[in-house]
Amino acid sequence: MRNIVFTGKGGVGKTTIAAATALKASKAGHKTLVISTDPAHSLGDSFDIELGAAPVKIADNLYGQEVSVYGDLTLNWEIVREHFAHLMEVQGIKDIYVEEMGVLPGMEELFSLSYIKKYNESNDYDLLVVDCAPTGETLRLLSIPETFGWMLKLIRNMEKYVVKPVIRPISKRVGKLRDIVPEEEVYNQVDNLFSSVDGIIDLLSDSTKTTVRLVMNPEKMVIKESMRALTYLNLYGITVDQIVINRVFFEEVDGQYLSEWKEIQKKYIDQIEKTFSPIPIAKVPLFRKEVVGLDMLENVGNIIYSATSPVEIFYREEHVDIQKKSDGHYIMKLRVPFVFDNKMEANIVQVGELMTIRIGNYQKGVVLPAFLAGLRVMSANYEDKWLVVEFKTKEETSATIDV
Repeated sequence: MRNIVFTGKGGVGKTTIAAATALKASKAGHKTLVISTDPAHSLGDSFDIELGAAPVKIADNLYGQEVSVYGDLTLNWEIVREHFAHLMEVQGIKDIYVEEMGVLPGMEELFSLSYIKKYNESNDYDLLVVDCAPTGETLRLLSIPETFGWMLKLIRNMEKYVVKPVIRPISKRVGKLRDIVPEEEVYNQVDNLFSSVDGIIDLLSDSTKTTVRLVMNPEKMVIKESMRALTYLNLYGITVDQIVINRVFFEEVDGQYLSEWKEIQKKYIDQIEKTFSPIPIAKVPLFRKEVVGLDMLENVGNIIYSATSPVEIFYREEHVDIQKKSDGHYIMKLRVPFVFDNKMEANIVQVGELMTIRIGNYQKGVVLPAFLAGLRVMSANYEDKWLVVEFKTKEETSATIDV
């Protein structure tokens, strides 16, 4: 199964491009599902039909879905929410506060990721197109498995070694404990939710299955945000195989007022082509009327993929390269472009076989191969678009490097 993820700054038209891509692929015979993970859904508006929390048939080979966190809560989180409600009632808190407490931060992202994994495992579709929330939310979605990994391990260990053998038996004889100690079903549901996204980053970083396409307008702020997005996507090992520049004033657009805008856009389009090279770039014009409905979306898809198929992988790149130097030391190179351009700070912490790289507001844990786990990070610096980390003979158990 092929996955194409669309993201970009809010308002650049990524929903339109995602919908047009899905429609183009479906007309080529690929059974396609396009889902929106943006809490402010507009995917149905783009197709000019009503979509729901389950896949809805839009046309031949084309289905659409708008992920609903509250619908998923009822199916996958009700037992946990009931436990929260009980805890709140014990404290004298009722009604709407209980409902809100049942929705934990990051749950929308978790449910969205679980759908991506679910559809990949089911193989019911040939192509999954994901219309993501604006860039910041997309990056938070990608960081969720890393963020919650330690929590899942803690919950599993607490249930296995403390709650099940010790606290729960005592709680059956002590009334106050009985009110607050969750039943085994609560732990099971929490475990099921977090387990549903196990391996999702491996799936998203497998460039033979999944690629991201950045949608942008030829504007300074949009370009800057897209550069940061590419940095963080590379940090997670995720491949961007296409840039789509939307709402471009083409040459046939006339008028003195628009001529100045065309000059401004030309400057920024040149900057995009230089900055993001060698990633392929497609350009979509600003149409004379709004892009809504199948006919207009088909026009957009034909422009973006005029001589190609949407399911093709337009660009591949290596994110990690390990080399052995002549002096016996090793160098690990990680592709993280635009760190200097965006004045980001980077920090590397190594503890045993785990190396954690933090760039800006996001971090990624890298499990080192066995031959590097026995060495120590000694230095790190930037070379072009690569973070170069040098390993030498291990002298201490941990190392911290600021870049």
